[in-house]
Amino acid sequence: MGETPETILVVDDSRAAADTLAEVFRREGRPVDIVQDGAEAVKRASAGDVALVLLDVELPGIDGLQALRMIRATTSRRYLPVVVLTVHDDRQKRLTAFKLGADDVLQKPWDADELWARCQRLMTLRGRFDELVRETEKLHALSVTDGLTQIHNHRFFQDRLKEEFRRAQRYDDPLALVMLDIDHFKDVNDRHGHPAGDAVLREVAQAIRGSVRDTDLIARYGGEEFAILLPRTHLAGALTVAERVWRAVGNLRTGPGGTIRVTASLGISGFPSRQVLTGEQLLRTADEALYRAKREGRNKICLFQQVSFFSGPSSRTG
Repeated sequence: MGETPETILVVDDSRAAADTLAEVFRREGRPVDIVQDGAEAVKRASAGDVALVLLDVELPGIDGLQALRMIRATTSRRYLPVVVLTVHDDRQKRLTAFKLGADDVLQKPWDADELWARCQRLMTLRGRFDELVRETEKLHALSVTDGLTQIHNHRFFQDRLKEEFRRAQRYDDPLALVMLDIDHFKDVNDRHGHPAGDAVLREVAQAIRGSVRDTDLIARYGGEEFAILLPRTHLAGALTVAERVWRAVGNLRTGPGGTIRVTASLGISGFPSRQVLTGEQLLRTADEALYRAKREGRNKICLFQQVSFFSGPSSRTG
């Protein structure tokens, strides 16, 4: 079964005129909605299922040109063709309609075949525009996604770090960053091969994803290192998240027969802090905490400001 065609919206204060217009499109198998005032037209046009609007200039209350201006304002993120209809050969109104964003202006009485041909052309253009938007969104997603782990990449993380830090400064909100490094990852590649190493990276990414909020940002920072950005989170909350991530990663068993055991070291830093005045400093201090955790034996968490540690039971230390 094919998809249901999108709706044509006819806006005319004359029901008879609206029905005549609607019949042109119904003959072509297109569903039609009819509204008879400008305010209702603006409301209905904002729905995602409307493919084209036929808008009479003369309407009660909000006239057609005012409605056109409002429709363009409320549908600015997508292309919605609007054809303005007028009974007058008024050059100024035609020019105004085009300036306000009309795709076409037709004078009544109109020819049914010409009307359909013009509208069909506009709907074809809309379809191509929507396809271009989808392809652009796909390309953007690819540009900010790590191909192996399917989480955000280094570039996206750096951009978001700047944005979130500016937001935290502006609204005096806390912001925390957790940096994670997989322990002895080179040994995994050397002993089990790079496909096994890739599998570890994917599973660690999923373990992190399952341990954080939807509003948190996770990214592959590089190699076996991951970043977890926690908006509106104090250090105590960041430690809770880090402990959850640390346990989730530590529970991973991968490779043939679950022979590869995974552990991770984590470093945490946060804003506000006298030592963190920029996003770069937040990253640097979290990195310092991470590398201190690694120097102290790995498989543990280090908080930068408080120089305090959280480590697991002796059976997990190493």
